[in-house]
Amino acid sequence: MQLRLIRNATLVLDFGGHRLLIDPFFAPKHAFPSFAGVSKNPTVDLPCPPDEIMDGVEVVIVSHLHPDHFDPVAQEQLPKSLPIFCQPGDDSAIRSSGFHQVHPITNTVEWHNIRITRIDGHHGLGPVEQEMGVVSGFVFEAANEPKVYWAGDTVLCEEVEAAIHTHAPDIIITHSAGAVWPDPQNTDQRVLIIMDAAQTIDTAKLAPQGRLVAVHMEALDHGTVSRSELRQAASDANIPKHRLLIPADGEALELV
Repeated sequence: MQLRLIRNATLVLDFGGHRLLIDPFFAPKHAFPSFAGVSKNPTVDLPCPPDEIMDGVEVVIVSHLHPDHFDPVAQEQLPKSLPIFCQPGDDSAIRSSGFHQVHPITNTVEWHNIRITRIDGHHGLGPVEQEMGVVSGFVFEAANEPKVYWAGDTVLCEEVEAAIHTHAPDIIITHSAGAVWPDPQNTDQRVLIIMDAAQTIDTAKLAPQGRLVAVHMEALDHGTVSRSELRQAASDANIPKHRLLIPADGEALELV
């Protein structure tokens, strides 16, 4: 399989003989307001034009409807005939954007020769989760391919631990920027809404035979962990580079 990080959580996955597009976010640099008072978002440009990203794509997977995962530019430019898989509850909004083949995944579906299983996540814990809303990750399985668990916008939680234990993935894709959000009960405090460096390292320790690919980094202004900081944390924890991959925007990884 080949995994190409585009930017943020947007991935192109060549898997089981098909090309999947994950969480399309095509907005140009600085198109959105700041999340943390640091910079408008996204903080970086796309590494390639949307036409290149969409080339050969046969299906789209959307983890949730936050605009950095399924933005208006992507909704406008993606062919409306593309099948889209999503979590239950998001399908009506996606159909309202003109897409004709929208399939919510409650548990597991088969698409061609690929099995896709939805995994619950927690986009933060406590009161902030009510504001962030429901999110999902997905496990991808196909013959002669590594088993892939894309955890999505979640902190490390019981559901993530259970998914690793149950599915024993070969590859775990984590969102690892340590993004934070104001606590609804105390807006002077910011709370973690996706994995930070420590939780990414803990996730790696849960799967000592697997490999992690850390994405959703250095693209939004509420992130608190850079790629170099995550690499240093991994080194300090004796996690070797071949077990924790941290691709640059636009970089493609061959994973077997």
